[in-house]
Amino acid sequence: MARDHENHREDVAGRANVEDTPELLAYYDDLGRKGAAALWTVANKIEPWEPVSQSVPMIWRYADLRDDVLRSVDLVTPEKAGRRVIYLDNPGRSDVAAAVGWIYAGLQVMHPGERASAHRHSASAIRFIMEGQGAYTVVDGHKMTLGANDFVLTPNGTWHEHAVASEGTPCIWQDGLDIPLVNALEANFYEVHPDLAQAVTYPVDDMTRTWGNPGLRPGGGDWQKGYSPMFKYEWDRTYEALSGLAAHSDGSPHDGVLMHYMNPVNSGHVMGTLGASMQMLRPGERTKAHRHTGSFLYQVCKGSGHSIINGKRFDWTERDIFCVPAWAWHEHANASDTEDACLFCLNDLPVMEKLGLYREEALAENGGHQPVG
Repeated sequence: MARDHENHREDVAGRANVEDTPELLAYYDDLGRKGAAALWTVANKIEPWEPVSQSVPMIWRYADLRDDVLRSVDLVTPEKAGRRVIYLDNPGRSDVAAAVGWIYAGLQVMHPGERASAHRHSASAIRFIMEGQGAYTVVDGHKMTLGANDFVLTPNGTWHEHAVASEGTPCIWQDGLDIPLVNALEANFYEVHPDLAQAVTYPVDDMTRTWGNPGLRPGGGDWQKGYSPMFKYEWDRTYEALSGLAAHSDGSPHDGVLMHYMNPVNSGHVMGTLGASMQMLRPGERTKAHRHTGSFLYQVCKGSGHSIINGKRFDWTERDIFCVPAWAWHEHANASDTEDACLFCLNDLPVMEKLGLYREEALAENGGHQPVG
């Protein structure tokens, strides 16, 4: 395969170092008429020297979007819109409606007494509760009550619906799905429940109570499905676990105190295509820069600070969402000297790891920190 190894030269069309001639252009046209093309015209584009993400680092500030999310309640009904969601549009991924890489994300709002129809789809989904009281989700007959910073799964193929109790308050949560990935694989199906709702056939919050006891597995707990049976991961328990780890561990120089949400059956990721984690930045902590394959979407669930992504600073505070594209240098800093900060992260690590594509690199220069441009 022809490549220019000295200067990695590549034009807009992704050609290797081959100059066009009238004879070559006529040759390309002839190949095109036959449904073919010359590999060297796209070699550098389809096999780059290192990952080239189409996503751009960016931040979605909750203070800017919250009123717009709430305004949708007055403009459209759940019955007509299906779901009131303001999705996060990365300009580099607008063609597939992704927030970063192959991950879709949006902010959904529901008012007290509202209930969305039950449905299922090939895409896997998560919900991360941002504000409000009285929200609940039903997944395959399991009802889960939801509070702020709770993390909820609606795995692919499961019947699920969302609602807010009539005595609750307006609720907003982050939706995260692998819709772009499943569409790229041309494998997406969507189905509405024939009754528009499903019966609750188990005790409320049974899955968390059954599977959510640290270090313990329920007797007779036979779970053969490819996703975690613990559909809800509660914030209080998550924060307690982070605090416990922080008390006796230095953590990672690149991620602070980091814990992955896991499938209690096999200690693997919560779902086959989407992984999630929570990390704590202790007071005054500033991590060192690294980069890795895989796309990461962060939501600030506690505290404030900033991240430097590919040399650009992004200041964040509670409920802001920001993305780190694949192979982008990034580091985080807590703005407070007295309080910790916590970042929830949705990622595609399960895909990277299963395909053998995960790779990580630490920044060696400048003490591990990026210059800010």
